[in-house]
Amino acid sequence: MDALNVRRGRLPAVLMTLVLSSACTAGAVDSAGGAAGRPTVRVALGVDASYAPFYLAEEQGLFEKAGVNVELVKTEGGPAATEAVTAGTAQIAANADSTALSLMVGSPGLRALGVFQSSDRYLKVVLRDGITSPKQIKTMASIAGLGLYATHSYLRHNGIDPKSVKILQSSPPEIPGLLEQGSIEAYVLFEPWAARGDAAGGHIAGRIGDFGVKYVQWLIADQKWLKGNEEVAGKIFKVVAEADKLVTDDPDAAAKASNQQVKLPVADTKKVLPEITFAARGIDDADVTESRKIVDFLLAQKLIKKSPDLDTALLKGWYEQHGK
Repeated sequence: MDALNVRRGRLPAVLMTLVLSSACTAGAVDSAGGAAGRPTVRVALGVDASYAPFYLAEEQGLFEKAGVNVELVKTEGGPAATEAVTAGTAQIAANADSTALSLMVGSPGLRALGVFQSSDRYLKVVLRDGITSPKQIKTMASIAGLGLYATHSYLRHNGIDPKSVKILQSSPPEIPGLLEQGSIEAYVLFEPWAARGDAAGGHIAGRIGDFGVKYVQWLIADQKWLKGNEEVAGKIFKVVAEADKLVTDDPDAAAKASNQQVKLPVADTKKVLPEITFAARGIDDADVTESRKIVDFLLAQKLIKKSPDLDTALLKGWYEQHGK
């Protein structure tokens, strides 16, 4: 029917899409070495405005000032960032809760350290021009994790059984083109891909908060690495927390940094930054409750065979102890 087989055979394709610096190879990972004896840590993340704190921190040398060498590993988005941690090509990932949870079953060593941003506005519903009602939708496209969760929530909110709609598994850059080609009638996705769909024969028809969905983005690490590098991980999280405040206080600088790092248009980035709450915090009871709801969805869709151990995977108190 849709993306029920999303996890099968995904990893090799994802690794091929990683955009690394010329020195980035799996054998070069050295969290204890680096220039001037500083630890080198690869942080995997997507390429959109929600990662502006990392781009700004890199442009302003905040990681270096904190005593760590950080290499930003840019991926296609979706689960690719956390899969890079699982594969050993990165030590830390930035990923949405619903996306990370789907990977924690097969990779039980993954740990969510804390939240660095959240939003119920950044992901938007894009309908092809001529589609005036959700009831007209026959085919949608979606990315794994958060995208699929939001897609199903949107359909159910509008009284539509998701099983009655064909949901194509795709990647963010491909989806606006599918809409323009007429292969799909709708999708739910973050920027800049929502705006690109709006410019490619579609229109924005709502935001995920309209149907009760909100995501948080976690910093994620593997327990084996984290065990010997909690101080380093804490320094990185402190930098991200500082950069969160800078993005909020100076969106112009954040937009320019995003352009320098990943070529996002300055005006477009500045426009969407207010749709995201950039604030670092620890994982709390509400996060655990929401995670259980997401896990229930993943189980019902047969995307996972069992629940991850949330009491182990979600490190309540870690941010307060190491990253604050």
